[in-house]
Order: sequence, then C-alpha cells, then structure tokens
Amino acid sequence: MQVTETLAEGLKRELKVVVSAADMNSQMNEKLAEAKGKMQIKGFRPGKVPISHLKKMYGKSIMAQLVNEMIQEKPTAILSERGERAATQPEISMTEDEKEADQILNGAADFEFTIAYEVIPAFDMADMSSFKVVREVIDVPAEEVEEQVLRVAENSRTYEPKDGKAADGDKVTIDYLGKLDGEPFEGGADQDAELVIGSNRFIPGFEEQLIGLKAGDEKEISVTFPADYQAAHLAGKEAKFDITVKAIAAPGELEINDELAKTLGLESADKLREIIRSQIESQYGQITRQKLKRQILDQLDEAHKFDTPSKLVDAEFESIWRQINQELTDNGKTFEDEDTTEEAAREEYRKLAERRVRLGLVLSKIGEEAGIQVSDEELQRSLFEQVRKFPGQEQEIYEYFQKTPGAVASLRAPIFEEKTIDHMLTVIDVTDKTVSKEELMADDEAEAEEKPAAKKKAPAKKKATKKDDAASE
Repeated sequence: MQVTETLAEGLKRELKVVVSAADMNSQMNEKLAEAKGKMQIKGFRPGKVPISHLKKMYGKSIMAQLVNEMIQEKPTAILSERGERAATQPEISMTEDEKEADQILNGAADFEFTIAYEVIPAFDMADMSSFKVVREVIDVPAEEVEEQVLRVAENSRTYEPKDGKAADGDKVTIDYLGKLDGEPFEGGADQDAELVIGSNRFIPGFEEQLIGLKAGDEKEISVTFPADYQAAHLAGKEAKFDITVKAIAAPGELEINDELAKTLGLESADKLREIIRSQIESQYGQITRQKLKRQILDQLDEAHKFDTPSKLVDAEFESIWRQINQELTDNGKTFEDEDTTEEAAREEYRKLAERRVRLGLVLSKIGEEAGIQVSDEELQRSLFEQVRKFPGQEQEIYEYFQKTPGAVASLRAPIFEEKTIDHMLTVIDVTDKTVSKEELMADDEAEAEEKPAAKKKAPAKKKATKKDDAASE
C-alpha cells in the first residue's frame, strides 16, 4: 500500500492511497484459501474445490468486501501512523467509473482512493497558574429568606367561601372566553379557573377588573396583550373576555409556624427556613459558577490563538443559526427588529462559533492531560435527568440515546467540561469576593456573548401558568 500526501494547506490534508492489484489479489486468495475447507460445492469433495473455481464464483464479491474493509479501516490506521487526529469523519472518495470499478473487482487494476480531512491543530497550553479569577459570593439576606417563606405560606393559604363582592386578595372561580375582533381564539377559554386577585398570574389589567363582582355576575372586560407575549399572533393585540363568576372565597389568616411546616412534611418552621435558604444559595451558586466560568473561558480564549477546523466551525455555526432563527420565528421578530442585519448577524455568530470550537479543543486537551474521565454512573444520572424532562415518553428517549450516533457524546461533553473547569479551579488563582444580590445579578455583556442569542436575543417567552391559556402569563 502506497500513501501519498497530495494536499497540506493549513489544517486541510488530502492523501492518495494506492493498493496494488497484486496485493488485492493476494488478500483475496488468502480469503479463498480460508474458505476452501468450509465450502461444499456440488461436484467437488469437501476441501478439494480448486482456488481457480472459487475465484471464478466468488472472487468479485470477496474483492468488493476487501474494498469496503479498506475504506472503513485503513483511514484510521493511516492517520494513526502519521500521528494525526481528524477533526471530523474523513471523507473517502474513489472512482465512480463503472469500467474502472469492474477492473478493480476483477483484480486487473490497482485500487485507489483519497482521504480528505482536517487535523486537530497542535497548540501549546498556556500556564494556567497565571490566571486570576474572582468568585462572587452572596450572603443571603434573612429578609429574602422570609420573602420566600411568605410565598410558600401564601401557596398553602386556605380560603373560605364568601358572600358579597370580590376584593383584592380574594380567590375567584370563573369561566372565561376570549375574543379577537369578535372571534374566539385558541387558548383563550377556560372553565372553573381559579385566580387570586392580585397574584399577577393573568395578563395585565385582567385581574383588577374582577374586583367588585359577585358570584353569578357576568361581565365583558377588555385587555391588551403585552408586546412581548409568548404567542406572537396575540402580542400587542386588544382582546375582550366574557367573564362568568362562579364563586368567591376570602383568604384565611396567613401564619408562619410549625403547623404550616408540618403541612409541608417538615418538622418545624426553622427547618422550612433552612431548606429555603439552601435553595436560594443554590440558585445564586449557579450564577456565581457561570460568572466564574466566564472569566476562565475569556482568559483561555485570550491565551490561545490558533486556526480552527472549518468543518467543526461550520457545524457549530449551523447549530447556533438554527436556534437564532427559531427564536426570531417564535417571537415574530426579524433581524431588523433587533437592530441588525442578517449579514451582520452571520458574521457575529460565525465568530462565536469559532470561539466555541477553539475553547472546546483547549478544554478537551486540558481534561485529557489531567486524566479526567466521565463515569458510566455520571452518564446514567445525566440520561435520567433528560428522561425526566419528557414524562410519558421515557421509552422513546431511552431508545433515542441508544440508537442515535453521537447522542451519548452530547451527554458526556458537558460533564467532561464541568469536571475540567473544576480541575482548573485547583490550579488557577481564585479570590472570593462577597457581593450584594444586585452586583451578582448585574448584566455582564461578555456573559451574554456566549449565549446562542447573544446581544440581539429576541424577548423571552412569558410562561403560562394554567394550561397555557392565553389569559394567563
């Protein structure tokens, strides 16, 4: 077998591989000799079939098998011998001329094919001990814990039937039918919907117009959907709702005590506060982690400048671009609405794709050199978390990860990355800084850069709280 490099431009490589006809025939004869003793052909005693006869009967199919084996196995072996790693699956090409192909299969011509690929670039690792990052931490204020405890208590508040007019804080049970230009619209109706006036669950202006109504009252109210409403066809539109009040209930006394905690399965109000504080700290901890990770990635990006494989960048860009366009479509927006153009957006997200690929290669090298592994147990936990997101479709999700190439790798990659970041935190200089909630939550333009929608992100959807009804947010 002869291997000749025909292209070496930047990260691109192309190799011409030639396997002589004599070598192909020799390998075919070996396979025929192995099969000779096992074949039973009419007119011949077992093991006595002449090689020439076997070649006439099976030579072409065995040669085709050899060709398939070579294009599947040889590229990996060749790249290994060259000390190279392909960034993506190498592209294999060979003759499409039927006559030439027939000559190869008949053992009358050399078998030639080309391997085209991009190599993973070689680069020197920066000295991470010189990196400095600030870890922002927050001491959760007691008043914030109490606010959350009050919300829990509010959700557990009891209501007693009430005669008379509905007031702020009362729970009303209503039927409603929403209309645009006199016509009902999808998601704009519900029956026996329960709503606490003042909870701000429904679209602005809806709840206030229920004050003063009594059980049995009917009323038409008018509201205007927010400009950034989750359903683009309703955003900014004025709608009318036919309301029928079915019942009114007044709120019971709000008490935060051990009895309340016990209704939630806890032994005391102190335990409730402890759990809520832990939940708040966990939420803030995630923000702290993201901002810390941003600093690390920015310094890695600044310290490593090298060409990235174009096919990896293309794939990453297409993934980002699909998400961007889906967000714009979902929100009924255009690039012009986001104060940019498609051309400028493409350029911006292309740079983001290059950054992500470069950082991915750097993190991969750091992790490999540190001997970081992702265990089967960690993969199983990650898979379980994915399955939990699709109740009722558990079996389909499991089958997807079993049958889809690269699906398991998509679970492994983020785990590997986070473990690599944890390793880096043991090497780099980390300074803890206590900050206020406002400081921790402050917008960071660089942080937004890494998000798929970046600085031109369309407004986020508002989540419905009851059956995705159009009246509720």
